[in-house]
Amino acid sequence: MKIIRNVAFRAIGVNLVRFAFSSVLCLCALAQNPSPQQMVLTNLPSQRIGANDLLSIQIYGAPELSRTVRVSQDGKIQIPMLKVGFLADGKFPGELESVISEALASEKILVHPSVTVTIAEYVSRPISVIGAVKQPLTFQAFGNVTLLDALSRAGGLTTDAGSEILLSRMQPGPEGKPASLVLRIPVRQLIDLADTALNYPLRGGEEIRVPEASKIFVVGNVKKPGAFPIRDSYDATVLKLLALSEGLMPFATEEAYIYRREGAANGRNEIAIPLAKIMERKSPDVPLLPNDVLYVPDNKRRRMTMTMVDRLVTFGVGTASGMLVWRR
Repeated sequence: MKIIRNVAFRAIGVNLVRFAFSSVLCLCALAQNPSPQQMVLTNLPSQRIGANDLLSIQIYGAPELSRTVRVSQDGKIQIPMLKVGFLADGKFPGELESVISEALASEKILVHPSVTVTIAEYVSRPISVIGAVKQPLTFQAFGNVTLLDALSRAGGLTTDAGSEILLSRMQPGPEGKPASLVLRIPVRQLIDLADTALNYPLRGGEEIRVPEASKIFVVGNVKKPGAFPIRDSYDATVLKLLALSEGLMPFATEEAYIYRREGAANGRNEIAIPLAKIMERKSPDVPLLPNDVLYVPDNKRRRMTMTMVDRLVTFGVGTASGMLVWRR
């Protein structure tokens, strides 16, 4: 019995030692491999530092000097015990590490300082996407971001989007002063034709605007009156707009009218078009311009005539049936 107990106690002791050793290994592995959330917070992509960015400065052996610092509006940071501040705007984290190390050594605060600078939060690289997109937003440019990436983050274009995308970005102007540059990018070439040359890389500070498409209004004696977006000029003709409005209703007149805005006073010019001849292909189709109003009137005389004929036919049928009943 004593031998069995000794063997059992030894087995338990060996298992406890193994469990403790494996626990230590797991803790070491967790320490060496931080969670994805920690990595996102402390290891953002290495890009040039800008104003209002949040920096994490760690100085080995000097925890009293280590801290989180936000870059000022003029692009500088200040570290305790150092006489002057440092220009951080435009530098990479590695370049700023060298500057801080040299300052600590030259002012004899540390002999061989080891400095690590990481960017905890970018604020200086905003990209705004507004206009005819599903989810307008502003985000920071982390890593490699392209125009299509920004549009994808905004949920893509809406059905009201026009034929162009306006990309505004800053570039060096005369005498080194920044100037705004606006690029007009055709939607068809960028998305439908997949022209990679138009998928511009974004570095932050850009504004992407997607204007709504111009509209043509169809009213009157059509099945589906309304405002229809027009993205290309070849889409804007009388026949195509009638097709979008699902065709004519009965008793449409042989003439229709286009009301077009003209002049600085926004006056309306009335243009008569031979609708019946266009439908019969005896007259060429008429092009329309953005903001035109296509009006198809109702032929009231024909409607009244047909209404009277319908009433007479109904009265005649009713009279005939009455006569048959009276004869019986």
